[in-house]
Amino acid sequence: MPYVVTAPCDGCKYTDCVTVCPCECFREGETMLYIDPELCIDCEACVPECPVEAIYPDHAVPAEWEHFVKLNAEMSRKTPPILTKKSPLIGPTGESSAGEDQSQ
Repeated sequence: MPYVVTAPCDGCKYTDCVTVCPCECFREGETMLYIDPELCIDCEACVPECPVEAIYPDHAVPAEWEHFVKLNAEMSRKTPPILTKKSPLIGPTGESSAGEDQSQ
C-alpha cells in the first residue's frame, strides 16, 4: 500500500515530506511532487509533514483524486528524485516564491 501525493500539492510543492522519507521515493515534477510506488515502504513518515495534507495511502485517496494513484506511478518514472527541501511554489501568504500571486 504505497502513499500517493494528491491535488493539494499541485501548485504548492512544499518539500517538507522529502527530508523525512527513509527510502528517497519522492520525485519532483514541475508543479508538484510524486511518490514512486515501487520504492515507498509505507512508513507514513511523510504524512504529518505535509502542510497541505496532500499525502494519502493509495487505498484511502478521496474519490475525486483517485486518478492521482496512476499519475504518481506514471510520473515517478519520468521525473527526477528530490532529496532535499526546497522553497515551495506558494508561500504562507499565498504568493509564489517568484512573487506572483498563485492563490486565484
